[in-house]
Amino acid sequence: MLKERILSILLTLALLLPAAAAAPAPEEGLRGVWIPSIYNLDYPTRQGMTEAELKSQANEILDNVKAMGLNAVFLQVRPAADALYESDIFPWSRYVSGTQGQAPAGGFDPLAYWVDAAHQRGLQLHAWLNPYRITRGGESDCTSLASDNPAKLHPEWVVKYEDNYYFNPGLSSVRAMVVDGACEIAENYDVDGIHLDDYFYPGTDFSDQETYTRYGKGFDSIDDWRRDNVNQLVADLDKALHDVDPDLSFGISPAGIWNNKSADPRGSDTAGRSSYAEIYCDTLAWIEAGTVDYVCPQIYWEIGFKIADFSKLVDWWTDAVKGSDVDLYVGVGAYRMEDATAGSVWSGTDELTRQLNLIAKDSGVSGEIFYRYNSLTQVAGASDVLSTHYAASPSRPEAQTPSPEQQADGLIETFSRFILALFH
Repeated sequence: MLKERILSILLTLALLLPAAAAAPAPEEGLRGVWIPSIYNLDYPTRQGMTEAELKSQANEILDNVKAMGLNAVFLQVRPAADALYESDIFPWSRYVSGTQGQAPAGGFDPLAYWVDAAHQRGLQLHAWLNPYRITRGGESDCTSLASDNPAKLHPEWVVKYEDNYYFNPGLSSVRAMVVDGACEIAENYDVDGIHLDDYFYPGTDFSDQETYTRYGKGFDSIDDWRRDNVNQLVADLDKALHDVDPDLSFGISPAGIWNNKSADPRGSDTAGRSSYAEIYCDTLAWIEAGTVDYVCPQIYWEIGFKIADFSKLVDWWTDAVKGSDVDLYVGVGAYRMEDATAGSVWSGTDELTRQLNLIAKDSGVSGEIFYRYNSLTQVAGASDVLSTHYAASPSRPEAQTPSPEQQADGLIETFSRFILALFH
């Protein structure tokens, strides 16, 4: 009876007290950077490093991220059916130890260290996952998969596409594995978010006709069925992850073009590869359903580019999220500077500066994420451009305060956590 009496008092108090403000997003907006582990691009930069070396490299990256004025890192912790963390579902990544399934030296857990080290510096840490990719290096990758890799345990889940292998998105068991893998991270690590890139279906000639014949009844085309498979995964992730942690941020980084206006009147004034038609990402459906907290389109072209103008696409995506509760972060192609030839618009940092200034003036944009970390540190002056820009513009225009409904939700969540802790 005592527990019931205390619970009644607390619930009554919750109704009488004024609503407390929910924890707001950073007033300056999200300022993130992608840190890929695939091919040992950014972290770790080579395989077989010692624990001390892995920690030192993580510290150096995070210190530099902080110095650039950024506030969030998106660390790729599942590059290809593997893990840069302790997992019961996916084997340890070879990009750390050198051999898939082999733990890092000293039993070091990269994700656990990154979460703590990022938070100590006041940075958010988002775990970046690739949901369906199994290999990136063709047959040699396939033959070196660990014996407990899900692709080895369930060969019926695997489809070969060109020279690589992917899990079949049309199978409910595969989607369940992806959801379980994401929830495993959310349950075991204090990450601020779970992030997916746009690698769902790798192309239109994916060999899943048999799966479509079996499960695609009721769909007018295999294209619609594939998009529905992706939509189901996104909705399932949204629900499952927020059941684990209501405050967790879940979002996806689709290709910069949803669809071209020539193919769909809702599309953008562009003429490039579309994520809707070619890799089956219906981002507008996710926004309308509210199954993501944010989208971060990869707008990796320059301002004024005829086929895909950066400024036109920022405007299009701003309109796409308008009136929804989905935030828009712009994916900025910093790697274009690193790859640029002399005389290119991307040579130097002028285009980066132009894009930062354009984004900062758009109140419909809630932040930006740069691909990728090493491009910002390797290109002369890029780090200084960011730190100077963010020091001069500490907040975004028309920053939103929590609504009364959000404030009430925050209070209820606070009391719920208190009650659960009290009777645990």
